[in-house]
Amino acid sequence: MAMQLASEGCWSSPGPVRPAGADPWSARADRTVAAKTHRYAARVSRSEASAAGLPPLAGARRASQALDAPAAATSGPRLAEAVAGYQRIQAVDRAVALLKAVADSTTPPNVLELAHACGINRSTAWRILRTLEHHGLVDRDTITQRYTMGYGAISIAAAVADDALVRRVRPLLEDLAVRTGESVTLAVAKRFNLVYVDQVDPPNLMMPSWLGKSLPLHATSGGKAFLAWLPADERAAILPKDLQRYTDRTIVDLGRLNRELDTVRQTGYALCVREYEEFSSGASAAVLSSRQYPIAVINVWGPAPRNPAKKLHEIGREAAQTAQSIRALLD
Repeated sequence: MAMQLASEGCWSSPGPVRPAGADPWSARADRTVAAKTHRYAARVSRSEASAAGLPPLAGARRASQALDAPAAATSGPRLAEAVAGYQRIQAVDRAVALLKAVADSTTPPNVLELAHACGINRSTAWRILRTLEHHGLVDRDTITQRYTMGYGAISIAAAVADDALVRRVRPLLEDLAVRTGESVTLAVAKRFNLVYVDQVDPPNLMMPSWLGKSLPLHATSGGKAFLAWLPADERAAILPKDLQRYTDRTIVDLGRLNRELDTVRQTGYALCVREYEEFSSGASAAVLSSRQYPIAVINVWGPAPRNPAKKLHEIGREAAQTAQSIRALLD
């Protein structure tokens, strides 16, 4: 049989005779024979955690362990974990970890800082970063050797549809609607305004739809939650010089609006008490990126008589908690 296999190109040379008494079904014996007979084969070395059958670990530092899921797991949760582990590719895991590390850094990091943050070898990090740089996903300063996100990432980010975000966060919006008993909307930034992309109404209540609409930033709780986390220059560029009045309570003085936005940053939520419509009030909280930039806004609103100031503050805290949960979900 060995000579036949050699003639067919499967082995480069006849294999050795298996030691007497060896278990023919032993994985260890099979690996030993393969390593000695196949010039491209190598003995498999597993970590102690993998050999013990522990579940795959998440995170950049644990990517290699996650890929080394135990092959001995043949049933139950361990099988699912093993299958899930083998579906992940270590090189891709590391590339994604490096991209996220660059995106999350407040100052441009160098390769040593990125390697340490992701728990990978410096030379490996350097090779992956060179590949990402080739594709325009990161940009390297030739003088400082520090990395920032590249323009190639813009086209990828622009392709993300609102539907993907809505599907992921809708259960959290539904939970917030049940807890507060009011309508909950999700708004995302579009150019220089907020557009509502999802709405969840509490059971047994019929509310008007705000989907697809854009509302004034200075006269709504969602707009103020968004403005509060913008850099001062961006805020100044977005807001018109003359703020339009919608009700007697609308804030049209820029100095007073900026003071309220400072309060929003401290409390984590914004309020709107009959400022856009006489009959409605609401509370909102921004979903922030790792750089504290608003990427979406959670709004809770309802009839003004049903939502006095004290209740609005309670709703605002609930909205802020949901915003933090969404941020964790997007990581």
